Amino acid sequence: MTIQWFPGHMAKARRQIEEKLKLIDVVIELLDARIPLSSRNPMIDQILQQKPRVVILNKSDMADEQVTENWVAWFAEQELEAIPVDATSGKGVPRIVQASKEKMATKFAAMRKKGINPRPVRALIVGIPNVGKSTLINRMAGRNVAATGDRPGVTKAQQWIRVGQDMELLDTPGILWPKFEDQQVGYRLAATGAIKDEILHPEDVAFHTIKYIITYYGDMLLERYDLNELPADTENPSEVVDFMEMIGRRRGCLQSGGTINLEKTSQVILRDLRTLKLGRLSFETPTEHGSDVTIG
Repeated sequence: MTIQWFPGHMAKARRQIEEKLKLIDVVIELLDARIPLSSRNPMIDQILQQKPRVVILNKSDMADEQVTENWVAWFAEQELEAIPVDATSGKGVPRIVQASKEKMATKFAAMRKKGINPRPVRALIVGIPNVGKSTLINRMAGRNVAATGDRPGVTKAQQWIRVGQDMELLDTPGILWPKFEDQQVGYRLAATGAIKDEILHPEDVAFHTIKYIITYYGDMLLERYDLNELPADTENPSEVVDFMEMIGRRRGCLQSGGTINLEKTSQVILRDLRTLKLGRLSFETPTEHGSDVTIG
């Protein structure tokens, strides 16, 4: 599976970011805590060059807490501070401005030494669609200055936003890369809502998602859908589909003749995932990627 999805406003956003970089002190890179590497734009290092960076693991309230701690340690090995954040509640948000100021401490100290009062930190916030950028910006600014929505592609233009006395923040539209070479990345993005639901069939997304949850969070599935047994072999597609049909039967996803409507069942599974009805789940871990993945 190779997914092509690079709307024109995203290409324009990339050009605008590159043009504004000389004005930027610090980059705030926003990731989904459930899929930190899958929600990274692999072109971002090339776009941002060597700008100081703070990594935000947003939606940490939806992610497996222990796995998120493992990711924080992994990013630390990359010499990057990763801050778990719940932009909706504000948990972890105050640390973002402080961490950004720390990145500029040496430069600002030199300015003071010359008798120059430091200006606010100029930060660029970047992230793929639907990772929660607008919600985070509104929380940081203390007011509704960025449009929010539960679908990708809400932010269409850049704008400068004042965050207290210490930061000026440049918002940008979410940028996805031109195509997804790794199909698992595509399915993870689709499961968490970063890719519009119309792009992939819900049955395919739910199938790959359920396979992962069975392996790592099987008890949560049994409890949610009042089932007694997990498939013995998730590599056997028919067993996974049979399990999905059991969920569909429990949820009344029936069609004429008493057969299971697999599309409706898949939509139920994905909705339960995205609304935390299945619990806090993470869909990738640092150990899956090995030591050959680097950032910056």
